[in-house]
Amino acid sequence: MKKIPVESAVGMELCHDITAMRDGFKGAAFKRGHIITEEDIPKLLDIGKRTIFVWEANAGEIHEEEAALRMAAMAPVEGAHYTGPSEGKVLLFADRRGMLRVDTELLREINSIGDITICTLRDHYPVEEGARLASMRIVPLVTKEEQILRAEALCKERKLLELKPYQHKKIGVVITGSEVYSGRIKDKFEPVVRAKMQYYPSEILGVTICDDDLDMIVSAARAFLDQGADFLIFTGGMSVDPDDLTPTAIRMLGADIVTHGVPSQPGNMTLIAYLGDVAIMGVPGAAISLPTTMFDVLVPQIFVGDKFTKEDLIRLGDGGLCQMCKACHFPNCTFGSY
Repeated sequence: MKKIPVESAVGMELCHDITAMRDGFKGAAFKRGHIITEEDIPKLLDIGKRTIFVWEANAGEIHEEEAALRMAAMAPVEGAHYTGPSEGKVLLFADRRGMLRVDTELLREINSIGDITICTLRDHYPVEEGARLASMRIVPLVTKEEQILRAEALCKERKLLELKPYQHKKIGVVITGSEVYSGRIKDKFEPVVRAKMQYYPSEILGVTICDDDLDMIVSAARAFLDQGADFLIFTGGMSVDPDDLTPTAIRMLGADIVTHGVPSQPGNMTLIAYLGDVAIMGVPGAAISLPTTMFDVLVPQIFVGDKFTKEDLIRLGDGGLCQMCKACHFPNCTFGSY
């Protein structure tokens, strides 16, 4: 690029957006491609621009807007769209609800190249239609095309970003506890789970309350499986007391338990298991009394069809402590990053 005093720039074409910040406004005061006029000179001086840049084609260099478009093209996302470039960057917006997945290692590799900067929402973030998912740009106005080529090569065999849609689930709910089964206390979990599942495409096949009896608990679960359930939710009997039978009942079903207990609070005693493709979650009692627990953090991944690994759940420790804010802002908070 060649630097030109604004007074000498009348009739010349801007090769980059010029950003202004004044009276609460931040945005492009002049867009790339604008032809400078006499009337523009005082406006440019008012925002501190004594010079502008005009493009000088140099082999091997790429402009910020072309770089941004190339970065968008290397990371296409079904169910989302890019806007821009504006002020040198492109933005990615969700066209549907779902869960954002980010290849965090690939993101680190790309951002280590040099002038490239890509920022995203965190991996596993549940998003609404219209949510802003990512921003991409280079830092200078131009960079060596070699940097973009390296990023494109990294993305050829790997998917940087993915917006996974929620899948319809048939849900069976098994509530255990002699105190509930006998009617000594009223069950409070059913209205909680019904309210939370309304957010997702789902059908609750039924809710069965069981005594502290292994055969009864297993039979209730198998009845839901016979109806085609692909998501079983258990609550009650989830602690480590000898008479808490729910984990044992889940094993008796033939399920593989990924974990009983996660490094996160509230929801420390959460259980995750699979019986083939059927996801099984044991939900501790905290879900009844608190607005957000591990139940809320983990359910979105079940609805997009991704299976948890032990390593996934170990990573919950970083960000696994809820701050118990007076007004819950989940998922726009530190809780539940993994």
